[in-house]
Amino acid sequence: MGHARYTYRLRVSPAARSALSTEWDRCRWVWNECVAKSKAVHRHNKATGQQATCGPAQLDKMLTEARARTPWLREGSSVPQQQIIRDFGRSRAKAHKDIRERLPMARRAGMPRHKKKREASASLNYTRCGFRLKHGRLHLAGGIVLTVVWSRELPAAPPSVRVYRDSLGHWYCSFVVPAQAQPLAETGRVVGVDWGVKETATTTSDDHDLPHAGHGRKAQAKLTRYDRMMARRRPKRGRPASKGYREARQLRAVAYKKAARQRQDTGRKWAKKVVRDHDAVAVEDFKPKFLARTTMARKAADAAIGATKQALIEMGRKHGRDIRLVHPAYTTMDCAQCGTRAKHALPLSERTYTCTACGAVSPRDKNSARVMLVRAGLDPAGAEGTRPSGAPPQKAA
Repeated sequence: MGHARYTYRLRVSPAARSALSTEWDRCRWVWNECVAKSKAVHRHNKATGQQATCGPAQLDKMLTEARARTPWLREGSSVPQQQIIRDFGRSRAKAHKDIRERLPMARRAGMPRHKKKREASASLNYTRCGFRLKHGRLHLAGGIVLTVVWSRELPAAPPSVRVYRDSLGHWYCSFVVPAQAQPLAETGRVVGVDWGVKETATTTSDDHDLPHAGHGRKAQAKLTRYDRMMARRRPKRGRPASKGYREARQLRAVAYKKAARQRQDTGRKWAKKVVRDHDAVAVEDFKPKFLARTTMARKAADAAIGATKQALIEMGRKHGRDIRLVHPAYTTMDCAQCGTRAKHALPLSERTYTCTACGAVSPRDKNSARVMLVRAGLDPAGAEGTRPSGAPPQKAA
């Protein structure tokens, strides 16, 4: 089953908030020292032709020496400081791997850079020896006690915890535990899902279509107002931002966060409904990234197709449903009744599919949804309540 992440909101007192910020300042200092040492080793190797290393062992030694001579650093817990070195090592290794594989620059992970105080988001990682859960509260190494909002029960004892602050200044804790299956009763029904922009998801069942909610469009008036406030108060180059600019930026972040949470909530509720009512789901393996370069970029981003598809896959895995990914090529050109492929691609303005071979007429997206069932090895008749056997294609990972 793999692992599942459980995230909870934290109620942080002023004293705890100050302690967390100070702890993050120490970890940020360690990260910046790792960046500086890595650059120094690179310059040394380039100048002398040697192959000196800058791995976790050398960085751990550097941290030990720094804690011995710096009381401010020694006052903090060594657990998150050691974990920040591990994070730096993984980030640096990923950058080197992309360079060796000669990936295009747009797809490469850049080398680790300095974390600035006003820009970097706080993130502290604690292993099993650095935290404990007692009486519903989270106790971190260094005497930091946090109140957790237990919105749902934690299924198992977590081996680690990540405490982080989002762009709004809210603190969260995140646990990763082994996922536990929660199987649902069989229904004998199947469904095909086709992604779109006019409707986020069109299925073979009219009751399970997901209309375009337009959360971002509804928030656009507020976002435009806050953008103008920021434009009027934008600081000159090299000057610090004013209090009014920071307040406008905070208001805009709140509006964006609300729209994002609304999209997430809509997608998860729809995914739960689809998974609860069907044994097998044939999903178009659609990658909406290319839409960002088209005139539909804003509406496609507001539809959140990628996040909704991921929520459907995770929900199906959680409840033991059969989720089958279907390649999207020619799904709008094939006839779901006879399988005949049209000679030319249909323009987006044409919303009705008419087969020239069998004469079948149906809405374009509904026909594509039924094509998903055919390609997934699920007879479209299963959408009416039967579950015929078929050759299963590749399942969702």
